[in-house]
Amino acid sequence: MRASSSKLIVRLFPFLTWARPTRRQNRADAIAGITVGLVLIPQALAYAQLAGMPPVTGLYAALLPGIVGALFGSSSLLAVGPVALTSLLTFAALQPLAEAGSPEWVVMAIWLALYSGLMQFLMGAFRMGILANLISNAVVQGFVNAAAVIIIVSQIPALLGFDTGAGGNWLSTLWQEWQHAPWRLVATAGFGLGGVAALLLLGKLTARLPAVMVVTLIGIAGSYLLGFGELGGSVIGPVGSGLPQPSLPLTLSVDQHLALLLPAAIIALISFTEAMSSCRTMSRITGEPWDRNQELIGQGLAKMASGFSGAFPVSGSFSRTALNAYSGAKTARASLIASLLVLISLFGFTELLYHLPTAILAAIIIVPVTRLIDVRSLTRLSRENPKDGMVALVTLVVTLVTVPNLYWGILAGIAASLLAFLHHHAVPRIIELGVHESGGFRDRHLYQLPPIAEGVLGVRMDASLTYLTAPVLERSIRKRVDAAPDLRTVLISASSLNQVDSTGLDTLQDIWSFLDARGIALYLSGPKLPLREALSRTGLAQLIKEENIFATDAKAIEALT
Repeated sequence: MRASSSKLIVRLFPFLTWARPTRRQNRADAIAGITVGLVLIPQALAYAQLAGMPPVTGLYAALLPGIVGALFGSSSLLAVGPVALTSLLTFAALQPLAEAGSPEWVVMAIWLALYSGLMQFLMGAFRMGILANLISNAVVQGFVNAAAVIIIVSQIPALLGFDTGAGGNWLSTLWQEWQHAPWRLVATAGFGLGGVAALLLLGKLTARLPAVMVVTLIGIAGSYLLGFGELGGSVIGPVGSGLPQPSLPLTLSVDQHLALLLPAAIIALISFTEAMSSCRTMSRITGEPWDRNQELIGQGLAKMASGFSGAFPVSGSFSRTALNAYSGAKTARASLIASLLVLISLFGFTELLYHLPTAILAAIIIVPVTRLIDVRSLTRLSRENPKDGMVALVTLVVTLVTVPNLYWGILAGIAASLLAFLHHHAVPRIIELGVHESGGFRDRHLYQLPPIAEGVLGVRMDASLTYLTAPVLERSIRKRVDAAPDLRTVLISASSLNQVDSTGLDTLQDIWSFLDARGIALYLSGPKLPLREALSRTGLAQLIKEENIFATDAKAIEALT
C-alpha cells in the first residue's frame, strides 16, 4: 500500500524526486539558466507577435509555464515556453474567428491554451501518450517544412517595413511605401536584414553567446539613437509590467468554444510531437530516461498555466533546449532560473523594450525557423520509403494551399498516412515457397528454387490473416491452383500470421473447401498460438486434420519432401 501511494505521489509531484544539487551543478545551472533566459525574453516578445498577441503575453507565456513544465515534466533539460510553431498554429486557428490583437482574440487564445493543455493533461493522466503516434514522422516533416515557409513569408513585411493590410499586394504596397516614406523603409529593412545577418554571424562564431539578446540590445540602442519610433518606424512600444493576473474569461459563446476544439486538438498533438523530439534528443545526449505520459502531464499543465496567465499555448522549444544543454545545464533548475530572469524583466525592465524595432523581432523569428526547412530529409524520406515521401508531400502541399487553416494540412497528412497503411496491409506480399540450401523456406522465384516437391505448392503471406488480407490470399491460391492442374498438396506457411479475425477463419475454411473439392490436401505449418486456438475453437483443426498441421516449417519440409 505504501509503495503504491509513494508511486502516486511521485507521479503527481515528480520534482520531489530531484536529488540535492552539488555546488558544481548549481553553478552550471545558473550559467545555463541565465544564458537561456537572455534568449527567452526577446524570443517571447517575438513569438507573441507571431501569435497576434500583445507583447507582454509573450513574457507571461515564458514565466509560469516554464516553471510548471520544469516541475511536472520528465525531461530535466526541456525548455518550455513560447515557440514558433505553436504560435503560428495559434494565429492560424484564431485568424478566421477574430481580429488579431483584439480583446476577443486574446480571450480565444487563452481558451485555446486551456483546451489544448487539458487535452494533453488527460492524455498523460490516462496514459494515452500512444495517441501522439497518430501523427506519423512523415506528416510532421511535411507540416514543419510548410509551417517554416509560412512563418518566414508572414514575417517578411515586418522585416522590410511595409504593411500589406488585409491581403494587399506586396509589390504595390512596397512601391507606395517607398514613394511615401523611403527613409523609414530603408531604416526598417536595415534593422531587419541587419538583425538576420548578425544572428547568422554570431550563431556561426559561438553558440554560447546569447546572440538573440545581443541583437535585441543593439536594435534598441540603434532605434533610440536614430529616433526611429518618433520618425514613424514600427517599434514594439509600451510593454506591460508586473505579474500576470490569473483569470478565466467567460465572454465567449458556445459556438466560439466549439470552434476552438479542433485547433486545440491539433496544437496538443503537434506541440507534443515537437516536445517529444527534444526529449528524445536530450535523452540520447545525457542518457537520462524520460516518460512520455509524464511529459504530457507537464506540457498540459504548462499550457493551462499559460492560459490562466492570460497568454497563448506553449510547448517545448528545441532551440532553447539545445542551448540549455550546450550551456552546461545539469538539472531542471536551469529552467527555473531562466523563468526568474523573465520575472525580473517584468519588474522595471520592460520599459527598456519600448524602442525595440518590430523588424528585429521578425529577424528573431525568421533565423531559427530557417533551420526547420529540411529539404534533404524530405528527399531522403522519399527515397527510402516512397509512401512516406508521398504522405509528407501531401501534408506540405495541403498546408501551404489551405493557409490560414493549417489544420487541414495535418488532417490531410493523417488521412494520407491511414490510406498508405491500409494499402500496405490490404496488398500483402505473398510468395511461393521453395526449400533453400539453409534448410528453411525461402521465396522460390527470388532464389530460383524448385518447388517443395512434385505436386506441392507452398505459399506464405507476410501479414496477419484479417478481413483486409484474407481475400487476397484466397485469390492468390485459387489463381495458382488453376494454373497447375497436377497439384495434390497446398501448404500455407502460417508462421507470419500473427493475428486472425473471423473473416480470416471463414476464408481459411473457404480455401479448404475449394481445395477439397479438387482433391487437394491443405497443410499448415508453424501456426502461432492465436491461430492454433482459433482453429481448435471453430473446429477448423478437425476439418483440416490435426496431422496436416505441422508445428514448424522444418516439420513440414521433413514430411513433404
